[in-house]
Amino acid sequence: MHLSNDVIDMNPTPYSIPAKSAEFVEEIKKSRFITELHYVANNEQAKQKIAEIKQQHPTARHHCSAFVAGPPHDGQQYGFSDDGEPSGTAGKPMLATLQGSGLGHILAVTTRYSGGIKLGTGGLVKAYGGGVKQALERLESKIFVPKSQFKIQCQYGEVDQVNFLIKQFEGELITTNYQDSVEIHLALPQMNSDNLEQSLQPLQLLLIPLD
Repeated sequence: MHLSNDVIDMNPTPYSIPAKSAEFVEEIKKSRFITELHYVANNEQAKQKIAEIKQQHPTARHHCSAFVAGPPHDGQQYGFSDDGEPSGTAGKPMLATLQGSGLGHILAVTTRYSGGIKLGTGGLVKAYGGGVKQALERLESKIFVPKSQFKIQCQYGEVDQVNFLIKQFEGELITTNYQDSVEIHLALPQMNSDNLEQSLQPLQLLLIPLD
């Protein structure tokens, strides 16, 4: 998984994301709950993954979901669905559990094969929230260092030295345009930008932020 191509995050604070998918399965009063956790880059990818899981389990009664498809505290990247369960009994407790984990770029989908016995409101909340909690305990995570985008304009003879400095400060080349001069577009951890900017000064080059 090459995350840096999926996510360029203007928030400079590192946070945890899923390193791989995880699953937890349990049976409660003859209902089978399958909870899956996946990395997602954004809201659209989360919705696509939910659709894929529904196709994988076409006979299941419910596919409830919740996601934090960006940094952990970015409310614009939140989403949830009860998918036919009583309002507030599935998606909301799943989302609350994800928020409590402090993870970003994570999707939870719980597929329910109903056994015909009603669990009640409290039982559903416990089943859906608890399934996500159990899956999180099985999830491998890793630290994601957000990157911001910059550009550097230099001469042809300076390209190798500039690329060396970008690599030294954990930057990633996005594009290099060769015209009268060279324009290098890069992604760089925000916390390293000052150091790279200082290293470019002897070459009289500027590190220009891109919105």
